[in-house]
Amino acid sequence: MPIRQLSDTMINQIAAGEVIERPASVVKELVENALDAGASRVEIATAGGGLSLIRVVDDGSGIAIDELMLAVSRHCTSKLSTDIHDIRSLGFRGEALPSIGSVARLAIRSRTPSSDAAAEVSVEGGHLSAVKPAAANRGTSVEVRDLFFATPARLKFMKGERAESSAISDVVKRIAIAFPSVRFTLSGTDRSTLDLPAADDTPEGRLRRIAQVMGSDFPENALAVDAVREDVALSGHISIPSYSRANALQQYAYVNGRPVRDKLIAGAIRGAFADVLPRDRHAVSVLFLTLDPALVDVNVHPAKADVRFRDPGLVRGLIVGAIKQALAAAGIRSATTGAAGLANAFRPGPATYGHPGPANGHRTYDPSFRASSGGFDTARSPYRPLDMGFGQGFGESVQAAFDAGPAVSADARAGIDAPDQSLLGAELGAARAQVHENYIVAQTHDSLVIVDQHAAHERLVYEALKEALHSRPMPAQMLLLPEIVDLPEEDAERLASHADTLSRFGLGIERFGPGAVAVRETPSMLGETDVGQLVRDLADEIADNDTVDTLKERLDRIAATMACHGSVRSGRLLKPEEMNALLRQMEATPGSGTCNHGRPTYIELKLADIERLFGRR
Repeated sequence: MPIRQLSDTMINQIAAGEVIERPASVVKELVENALDAGASRVEIATAGGGLSLIRVVDDGSGIAIDELMLAVSRHCTSKLSTDIHDIRSLGFRGEALPSIGSVARLAIRSRTPSSDAAAEVSVEGGHLSAVKPAAANRGTSVEVRDLFFATPARLKFMKGERAESSAISDVVKRIAIAFPSVRFTLSGTDRSTLDLPAADDTPEGRLRRIAQVMGSDFPENALAVDAVREDVALSGHISIPSYSRANALQQYAYVNGRPVRDKLIAGAIRGAFADVLPRDRHAVSVLFLTLDPALVDVNVHPAKADVRFRDPGLVRGLIVGAIKQALAAAGIRSATTGAAGLANAFRPGPATYGHPGPANGHRTYDPSFRASSGGFDTARSPYRPLDMGFGQGFGESVQAAFDAGPAVSADARAGIDAPDQSLLGAELGAARAQVHENYIVAQTHDSLVIVDQHAAHERLVYEALKEALHSRPMPAQMLLLPEIVDLPEEDAERLASHADTLSRFGLGIERFGPGAVAVRETPSMLGETDVGQLVRDLADEIADNDTVDTLKERLDRIAATMACHGSVRSGRLLKPEEMNALLRQMEATPGSGTCNHGRPTYIELKLADIERLFGRR
């Protein structure tokens, strides 16, 4: 077949396959254009999940009459200077409008502040109409009808109206967080409206916008993040560990104001929370990275959702370090949603606290649970650890002396008649009782605190083990015969460059000719391990993130297992002074609001909430 030049319509349709994946992609491109035009108000209306209609109206600077034809022509843009590396706008490729016009019926009506009249241009399946006069206010109105009518095969890949509408809503929310001073309104055929009023472009205003998008309980359960490293600035908010979600949909990341979905950023967040969240739970976060545009490539994909950093190790290290510092500085905190669930459990009627919910991280209670199981049985509890035969302060061997057998009444197990008044001002207060041989009830000046003794002590032991592990080089075991691992040359070179760091963790490696490394020592804590797989995993980790976190995470998981087996058991009686000692250690230990598995270690119920339960307020 001879080589021939493709038509402009076919070229635009090919581009549309990359830029316009679904209706939400159209909304993203049009809203970004409105923001680049300096809009302070953006109104979005949809019908049929965006397939029948998408209308975006803004009050921005508009498009001059003599530039309307250029606006719908391929590779025409007002946002890009002569330097492709100096991109300071959301859009810059000049592909969106011609791509949309090639697969849909597109109409653009615009008026600039200096113009006495508006003008309109339309594109239908790639065919342009002449510019004609129109009536309109200042700004631009873009209307897209019958999306993909010109490429009907694409319609087969669209989801239902509700799913497409949900994707559009998510796009608008992600963009709105980065522009708190802009008002966004989204309406659909189901008469639902998302209205995000404008806020001040300040940290406080940005947090109010985040609360509008993510819910009013997020600010109460969030920590501020603010760090700078080598001209790369990071700001935003992260959730406390006990406030988490079952998926990562509520993790928002921005690079120079651009919403992105970046694997490096997602991996850094996951790594920073690895010690305080289980693998199936995800932190809630809104992070803003600000850096020189020359240090990041946003032209990786036409959709502009992916970015590539010139120094990925620096960015990852900044995110992980800043999040861990924020978690450590926050001290001990429990999620406010836990107290709300506890209060609901006491109210008459169906309870709403117990098992984790499917998506929102809150808990729901199954009334059949207690009826079918006959109550809580520590011997059958999935959280009761195996007996490993060693103690850690409050461990099994130490606690055996206090095992006096089953008590007649839970209320009489470890009651304290007169609490130490000096302890009532502490964060977790003074211990008053131990109930059901697992829960410590404490009192502060204005609240009631319930502590899971096993979960709390598990965290304390884990932190102590980590400190011991990472404060000095780890013990290593010499292999009888060095194990030779064949690798691609670039992976072997990366491992060799990190040999000194790996040796601190007990892994001794050295180059062994081209494309291979010799492993002479492995960490004693790992015992018998698949050395080849370990080395390959490390090589992949370094290639992706320029770190050796894989080995550190393996050792930390072993420490977590040891902590679980070595901490105070459910079903053990504690003396009053032991309970108070546990509370004080929790207050002094960062991250002790959750155990190693991400479960909350305590719940605080304010006195005002208790009084409301009894109708006293």
